[in-house]
Amino acid sequence: MIPVTTRKGQNIALFGLGGSGMVTAEALVAGGASVTAYDDNPKKVEEASSIGIPTGDLRDYDFSKADALVLAPGVPLTHPKPHWTAELANQNNVPIIGDVALFADERRLHSPSSHFIAITGTNGKSTTTALISHILSNSGRDVQMGGNIGRAVLSLDESSDDKIYVVECSSYQIDLAPDLDPSIGILLNLAPDHLDRHGSMENYAEIKTRLVEKSNIAIIGNDDNHCSKASNRLEAAGQSIIRISNQKPASGFGVQDKQIVEFNSGDENFIANLHGIVTLRGKHNAQNAVAATAACRAVGLSAEEIQTGLNSFPGLAHRMEVIGNIGDVLFVNDSKGTNADAAAMALGSFENIYWIAGGLPKEGGIESLRPFFGRIAKAYLIGEAAPEFSATLGSEVTFEISQTLDIAVINANKDAKAIGKKAVVMLSPACASFDQFANFEIRGDAFRGEVEKLDNLIPYGGN
Repeated sequence: MIPVTTRKGQNIALFGLGGSGMVTAEALVAGGASVTAYDDNPKKVEEASSIGIPTGDLRDYDFSKADALVLAPGVPLTHPKPHWTAELANQNNVPIIGDVALFADERRLHSPSSHFIAITGTNGKSTTTALISHILSNSGRDVQMGGNIGRAVLSLDESSDDKIYVVECSSYQIDLAPDLDPSIGILLNLAPDHLDRHGSMENYAEIKTRLVEKSNIAIIGNDDNHCSKASNRLEAAGQSIIRISNQKPASGFGVQDKQIVEFNSGDENFIANLHGIVTLRGKHNAQNAVAATAACRAVGLSAEEIQTGLNSFPGLAHRMEVIGNIGDVLFVNDSKGTNADAAAMALGSFENIYWIAGGLPKEGGIESLRPFFGRIAKAYLIGEAAPEFSATLGSEVTFEISQTLDIAVINANKDAKAIGKKAVVMLSPACASFDQFANFEIRGDAFRGEVEKLDNLIPYGGN
C-alpha cells in the first residue's frame, strides 16, 4: 500500500467505500490524514469502521473545515447531476479528487524520477495496460500495474525511482485528478461513451485529453478525428507528441503488413512483427500493440525485448478471448465489447461470424456496424436490445431473437457446425450488460460456461 503522506494532518471527507474507496481510506489514514468516510450502503460503513477507518454521515460533516473531498470513481461528479457530497463540497469551495490524484501526488513527492505510464481511451486501454506491463515484466523491470484495470492504484507498492507504474485511467478517474502528470501519457482513441456521466462528447473528449496534457511524453492515437485534433493542438503548444496508428502514419509508430514500424522523416525502422500472435489479432489490437511498443521504447527497451513480450502475451479475459474450438468452429468471448465501436473491432477481425449481441442498448445502437454486416452469417439477439437490433439488421443479416445467452450459444453452435467450414461463434454484445448480468465479466464468464458445456470442445491454450 502507498500511504498518502501528502495529506498528513488534513481533514479529508471520503465518499464511496467499494474496493478502491476502502483502499484509499486506509492509505489516507496510514499517511496521517484526519479521515471521515461514508457510503450510502450501511454495511460498507460498518466494514470500514471494523478495520479502523473513522466513519461518519457526511450530511452532518462540516465541509467548511475540509481540505478535500475524495470521491470513488463511480460517484457522479457533474452529470446527470452532482452527487450530494459533491454539491456540499462545491458550496464550500472544497477540492474534489480521487485515488489517482493522490497517487500522482505521492509519486511527485517521493519518486519523481520513476516512470509513470498512464493509459486511457474509449477502447483498448485494459489490453494496452496489460500488454505494456507484460512486456516490461518479461524484460526484468519492476512493474506495478493498477488503476481501472482492477487493482486499486494506492494498493501498489510504495514509490521508488526504480519502479515503473503502469496505470489504466478511466474518464471518471481523470475527472478527479486535475493535476495528473504521468511521465508517459497514452490516449488511444475517442468515441462516444459514458455521455450520461459527462454530458456531451466534447466534455468526454476534453476530460480524456487531460491525461496527456501534462505528461512529459504524450502518445496519441491518430485513427480518429478527436485524437488527431488533440495531437495537433498539444504539439502546437509545445508538447512532446508521439503519434501512433494501426496503419502507416506520416511520423511516429504504425503498422505495415502486420509489422510495427517507427516512421521518422521518411526513414522506416522495423521494431516488431505481429504475424501469428493470436491474442493481438485485429486492427484494434494492432493499435494496442503499437501504443505498447512506443511506450516501451520510450523507457529504453530494445526491439528484441518488445518482440519477446508481444509473442508471449496471454491476452485478457473477455477481450477477444479465444475459448477454444469444435472442429472448424472457433469460440470467441468479447464480452468487453460494450459499445458499437468495440464490437466493430471484433467483427472486423473475423469472417463468417455467428454473432451473439444485445443487452442494455447504448445511444446509436448498432447502425454504425452496417459496414460489417457482410461478415455476419447470422445474429443471435439477446436482452432488451433485441427488438432494436433486429430492426437495424432488417433483411441484410439473418437473425433470430434468442432472448438469453444459453439459447444463443446452443443455436449458434448448431448453425455454425452445419455449414462444414471455418466459422466463428462470437459474443461481442455492443451493449452494456446490466439488463441480464451485473457486469461484462459475469456475462463473459457465463458465455464461457455455456461454451464449455458443448461436446468436443478443444480449449485454447494461449489464454
